[in-house]
Formats: sequence, C-alpha cells, structure tokens
Amino acid sequence: MVKCNTMPEVRREIDRIDRQLVRLLAERQGYIEQAGAIKGERTAVRDNARIEDVVQKVLVEADREGLSRAIAEPIWRLLIEKSIEHEFTVFDARPGKVSSAS
Repeated sequence: MVKCNTMPEVRREIDRIDRQLVRLLAERQGYIEQAGAIKGERTAVRDNARIEDVVQKVLVEADREGLSRAIAEPIWRLLIEKSIEHEFTVFDARPGKVSSAS
C-alpha cells in the first residue's frame, strides 16, 4: 500500500485499484458465462453449498489480508447473486433451451 499525504493521492490510488477490480470482475464474469454454457440443467445454476463454500473461503482470505468481514461478506454475497442472475441469462440464451421464469 502506498502512503498517501493528500486526498488527490488517496483518490488516485483508489481509482487505480478500481480499474484492477473491474478487470478481475470481468474475468470472473467470463467464468460465470462458461458455467452457464456448461451446466446441463437450469436447476444447477444455483448451488447453495457452493455459495457458502465461496463465502467461507473469501472470509478466510479477508481475515488473512485484513479486510473487514463486514465489508467482504455482503459484497461477495451480492456479487454471487448478481453472478447467478447473469448465469441464468446465459443459460437461458443457449440454443435449444426454453427460458423459464425463476
């Protein structure tokens, strides 16, 4: 972490990190899209055991890196929910699949 002495410096570093986060989230989205293309059944899109596994792994990493669990857990739960929504969209757009409300 860079030691900042002014608010413009802090903002520059936050903007730099935000750009990195966007790149990483775009990469993560690519894997979500692959999952939506691979899964055989629509019901497989939401996997509650996997959700809890991901959240627990994130919390371990958050503790290791000094990220507050009060920040990490709600962000990842929202990220997972939005990823699931996107995966349903990808799954439903597959050729030969009939879209159903969920």
